[in-house]
Amino acid sequence: MNRRVAVALGALAIVAIAGGALAASALFGSVGPSGSPPGTGIAVLPTGTPAGTGGTTPSESPSQSPAPTPVPTPVLIPAPMDGVPVSPALARQHPIAVMIDDLSPARPQSGFTDASVVWQAPAEGGIPRYMMIFQERTPKDVGPVRSSRLYFIEWAAEWKAAYVHAGGSPQALAALRAKGSGQWVYNVDQFRWGAYFRRIPTRAAPHNLYTTGKQLRQVAKKAGATAKPRKAAWNFAPDAPLESRPAGGRLEADYQDNVIVYKYDRTTNTYQRTVSVEGRQVDAGTKKKVAPKNVIIMRMVFAPLGDDTRHHRLEANVVGSGVAWIATNGKTIKGTWRKKSETAPTLFFDKNGKRVTLTIGQTFVQVMKTTDRVVIKDGKVPAPTTTPSPSPSPSPSAWSPLWAMPV
Repeated sequence: MNRRVAVALGALAIVAIAGGALAASALFGSVGPSGSPPGTGIAVLPTGTPAGTGGTTPSESPSQSPAPTPVPTPVLIPAPMDGVPVSPALARQHPIAVMIDDLSPARPQSGFTDASVVWQAPAEGGIPRYMMIFQERTPKDVGPVRSSRLYFIEWAAEWKAAYVHAGGSPQALAALRAKGSGQWVYNVDQFRWGAYFRRIPTRAAPHNLYTTGKQLRQVAKKAGATAKPRKAAWNFAPDAPLESRPAGGRLEADYQDNVIVYKYDRTTNTYQRTVSVEGRQVDAGTKKKVAPKNVIIMRMVFAPLGDDTRHHRLEANVVGSGVAWIATNGKTIKGTWRKKSETAPTLFFDKNGKRVTLTIGQTFVQVMKTTDRVVIKDGKVPAPTTTPSPSPSPSPSAWSPLWAMPV
């Protein structure tokens, strides 16, 4: 094919293509800016645009955000000494019992509000002394720390506690030498473990010996006390409903040098504690009022120990049974206490011989001589208040004159 023939054929092809385009324009109209002929519903996709990604296709639904990862619910179990829900690790912490001074120069003391159970009993000639037992909580400051007595050791032995003290009676020290390596308790005597104690300058000795919760945990571990699961000795239940709690109520336990009064508070379901001279009792370490959920008053036979004539130390019949008053949820019942052996738990029963149930939270145990004065006065449950029924809403004709207008 010569050159002139090829040129002619090319020109004919261009004319044919142009003619086809004109025919298409006449048939469909001009092509719009979007690439789609108007009124045709035909999408013309630009070169390189995948189908379904442009043009007049419906917009895609927005992508959904991934669902947040659920946070696991913490596992809580009742603490063995007071029933408070805590983590398993806290429930396994070893109980630590600390002897605390109660003479007036020692007040206010530190550690009350973090203790699970607090025992108070006569010590020297009827002058009382405390034993705070810490389990799931670790106090900031604890003191003043004082000397040991055998019957306090036997209460601490119910939990095989680390028993913290500064010396003690000959009877108590003999028991600690024989039973203080885990048989009854773990002996933590300040005279051996002095590095974990301090004397504060604002009080005179012997009312100035203090320690901290952190130091107590450290020394208890060194003495052999280890964390492990423990079985509860007492039964606990949640707070009674407000409508079933009495208003008012008062308990009084008279020691030789301290008159203890508890005033029941219906709103918080606690027993607000007061002491002689200072009045309302406050924890010096936390600045919180001392107000347990439960108060137990138990009578016990005490007698002179007879180890000397200067200290007038006492001994007590801890093993056995006796009269007890158990106060919880604002109501007090008379029952009995029983303890089968030196290491067995002290249990409390109602008049029918059934074990009592305490309210979840702190318990104070007031141990009294059989001759000490005890006063118990419960409040009364208020009569339920009747809420008046709301008045019916007025009909439209009663409040809108438009409804009363004649049509």
